Amino acid sequence: MDADSDVALDILITNVVCVFRTRCHLNLRKIALEGANVIYKRDVGKVLMKLRKPRITATIWSSGKVICTGATSEEEAKFGARRLARSLQKLGFQVIFTDFKVVNVLAVCNMPFEIRLPEFTKKNRPHASYEPELHPAVCYRIKTLRATLQIFSTGSITVTG
Repeated sequence: MDADSDVALDILITNVVCVFRTRCHLNLRKIALEGANVIYKRDVGKVLMKLRKPRITATIWSSGKVICTGATSEEEAKFGARRLARSLQKLGFQVIFTDFKVVNVLAVCNMPFEIRLPEFTKKNRPHASYEPELHPAVCYRIKTLRATLQIFSTGSITVTG
């Protein structure tokens, strides 16, 4: 492959994880009995609630903390979190939507070539670590961006940050 040829790389955001607080105590049993698309995990002390649009799964704790996963953009995550807070309000809780924060973003990218992991690790030693007995990918950490890249020999890259 020529160094001059420009190839557009498609970076797909596959998951955005966000958290928010409701500023009220939540009765998980009431949510499990009256809510829709709910799974009650009594042994762990949480409720899983799923939304269809946007496609989000929320983990609800009795303290009022909610973790939302599955969104594909920050706007979709906030919209889904607000919809979830509204559905909790409709169940009778005094929910106040506060402390919304995106805590993790996962993206994937495929390079048009294969990567030789041992040589890549040697050339990028302080940032890259490769333990083939433990994991088939190179773990490349970018401290300034607070991001971690999992680089596979096939050219597939998973970015978490």
